[in-house]
Amino acid sequence: MTLIEAFRFQAQACTSLGSPFMGRLLMMLADNWPADSALARRCAESKGDIGPRGASLPLRVAGGLHALVLSGRDSGLQAVYPPEAVSDVRLCAAVLDALARHEDFILNWIESAPQTNEVRRSAVLIAAAHWIAARHPLPFVTSELGASAGLNMMWDRFALDHAGQRLGPDDATLTLSPEWSGQMPEAMPVTVAERRGVDLNPLDARDPEQALRLFAYLWPDQPHRMDLTRAAIGALNAVVDKADAIDWLEPRLSSAPDGHIHLIYHTVAWQYFPVDEQARGTQLIESAGARATQSRPLAWLAMENDGENDGAALTLRLWPGDRRISLGRADFHGRWIRWDA
Repeated sequence: MTLIEAFRFQAQACTSLGSPFMGRLLMMLADNWPADSALARRCAESKGDIGPRGASLPLRVAGGLHALVLSGRDSGLQAVYPPEAVSDVRLCAAVLDALARHEDFILNWIESAPQTNEVRRSAVLIAAAHWIAARHPLPFVTSELGASAGLNMMWDRFALDHAGQRLGPDDATLTLSPEWSGQMPEAMPVTVAERRGVDLNPLDARDPEQALRLFAYLWPDQPHRMDLTRAAIGALNAVVDKADAIDWLEPRLSSAPDGHIHLIYHTVAWQYFPVDEQARGTQLIESAGARATQSRPLAWLAMENDGENDGAALTLRLWPGDRRISLGRADFHGRWIRWDA
C-alpha cells in the first residue's frame, strides 16, 4: 500500500466510523500531498505496513494537525477546524500551510504510534468480564497490553447500559450505551483486586502535554468522545509501566494469587507488536494456560482487527481447558457491539 492509497483507505474508514471531517481531511491530503517536503521524504522511508493495520501514518499526520489546533499553535488551522464550516479550498490551504510552517513539530509527532485510548471500548471489557465472572466467580487480576494512559484499565468503574439492563456499579464514573445486538451477559458481582498495564510509551493523562496526544487522536467532529475521555481521566487510578509488552508479561503470568482469575486483554493494540513478539507472547500465554487450575484460571481477551470489514473480532481463551470462544464483533470505537456468546 502506497502512502496515498493509505490516506484514501483511512479516509473511507473514518467516514464509516462517523467522522465526515476526517474523511474529508484525509482525502484532501491524498489529493494534495506535499511530495517535495521533508515530511513526505520521512514518510517515504517508512518500512512495512503504513496503513491502518500497521503504522497508521495517515492517522499520525492527522493527529499532529489536530494537536496544533488543540494546543493553540496555529490559529489559521483553528479557524477551519470543527465546529467551523469552511470550503475545501480554504481548508486545504490552511492544512498545507500548517504542514509547512510546523514541519518539525509534525516530524516529531509521527515518530510515535497513535494512542487513542478509546474509552468506549470498555463496553466490551465490561460485558466480557461479567460473562467470565458467571463461569469463574473469582476476583480479577488484570493485565492490559498496550494500555496507553490506562483509561480502559478502569473499566470496572464504568457501566454498560442497554434497554434498561445495566452491567456495572450504580455510582459509575461514566455510562456507555453502545448500539447492542444479542443477549446481554448476566449481571454478576465483579471485583478487580489488582490492575496493571504496560505500554512502550505510556501517557500520564493528568499531564496537559501528555494528555494532548490522547485528545489529538479523538476526531475533531466527535466532541462527545472528548467528554467521555475527560470523565475517564477523572477516575484514573492505575499504573501503566513503560516496557515491552511481552517482556513485561512474562513474569506477571505467574503473579496472580490462588483464588483469583488473571485476565489479560488488549484492544486494537496487538497489531502494533512485531510478528515475532506476537508469537512469543502467544507461546507464553498458552504455557501459562497449561498450568492454570480451577482456583487460578487464566483468561485472554482480545478486541482486534482480523482483516474483516465489519469491525473488530472479540475473542476469548479460557484456561484450564483452553476454551476458545468467539464473543462476537464490535465497532473499533465501541459505537456498536454484536454479542454472540
